[in-house]
Amino acid sequence: MSKEISTYDNSVSLNDSSSTDQSHKFIFQIVGAVAFAHLLNDSIQAVVSASYPMLKSEFSLTFTEIGWIALVYQITASLLQPWIGFYTDKYPKPYLLPMGMVVTLVGIGLMAIAGNFYTLLVAAALIGVGSSTFHPEASRIARMASGGRFGTAQSMFQVGGNSGSAMGPLMAALIVIPNGQAAIGWFVLVAGLAVLVLLRVTQWVLKQQTLSKQKNSKPIISSLSRHQIIQAMVVISILMFAKFIYIASITNYFTFYMIERFQLSVQSSQLYLFIFLGSVALGTFAGGPVGDRIGRKAVIWASFLGVAPFALILPHANLFWTAILTIVIGLVMSSAFSALVVYAQEAAPGRVGMIAGLMFGLMFGISGIGAAGLGHLADTHGIVWVYNFCAFLPLLGFVTAFLPNTTRIKLTK
Repeated sequence: MSKEISTYDNSVSLNDSSSTDQSHKFIFQIVGAVAFAHLLNDSIQAVVSASYPMLKSEFSLTFTEIGWIALVYQITASLLQPWIGFYTDKYPKPYLLPMGMVVTLVGIGLMAIAGNFYTLLVAAALIGVGSSTFHPEASRIARMASGGRFGTAQSMFQVGGNSGSAMGPLMAALIVIPNGQAAIGWFVLVAGLAVLVLLRVTQWVLKQQTLSKQKNSKPIISSLSRHQIIQAMVVISILMFAKFIYIASITNYFTFYMIERFQLSVQSSQLYLFIFLGSVALGTFAGGPVGDRIGRKAVIWASFLGVAPFALILPHANLFWTAILTIVIGLVMSSAFSALVVYAQEAAPGRVGMIAGLMFGLMFGISGIGAAGLGHLADTHGIVWVYNFCAFLPLLGFVTAFLPNTTRIKLTK
């Protein structure tokens, strides 16, 4: 057996034994289907978080209790994901996708009829479990159907989720806030549609598994040492911490900030959150294709350091400039996630599901811890203080300098 070694600066696509051959074309129907399912899944999640002001009022909850609801959801969504990805890397389970969405369906239905704080926690946990099965498997399928354009596929998949996150507050403002807790039950229909879409995707995956058994794939491994891989993962974790604590401050508490700072109504504040999340969706779409061309590290650098000045100005801006700055922040900062995911998959090829689960798990876990911690800080120091504190987080992007350049080694007989 001989080795063919090629070094690249993260702009060259990396194939591995868990993805289809790069000669295959980008399968838009499949990537589009998992992106649409991601939209449906994340719109449900966003409706839940956008409903926090209504739940806070109906159940007389504190900011800390709101933070606990977010934490329970995020922790159940995060802890299972790497293990599910690790297991399915070895033992593929395509039907986990529709099965997980059924769990989400049950969770959203329970939240619509919950009678106390503890039942809300159980409902949040069920929705989290559903998400933990969705993200690593759906991300793997997007990569399978990418035809080697991994960044583009990951961005398309992620922009589906971000679009759903952007639609959630708008749907909450139109459906849930005016009609109360029971109106959350309408989103059982959204989960049901996602189940149907994922059943169709699963049929395609089963066909691909049959075809892959008839091929002799040439695995590609990373030439990074164990120490370099650990270093890369530590740096990525720091970057994820900075990105998602900051995002959590806006996703979970921006409506409260706008209400307190500018005396807006709940519905008006939801519209500003929708503007931010819409810009996040647009920025995410650009990150992957650009990373395929100029390299993952360049996108990561631009994302964090490019957003830092705007984040520092945001807490001091008036209402008009707050809207403008949140659009810029959403566009620039969101471009990093696809680049981070694909960089990690290139650093540790052959572990596509585990890496996807780890990355999405970190996203949910950090967001959940951040939501709980920021909720406590808001109770003790005030919501405006929280935004002044979070403004410095993008400066952690300087650790990007410690990301090693990845290489690939193709094993040939």
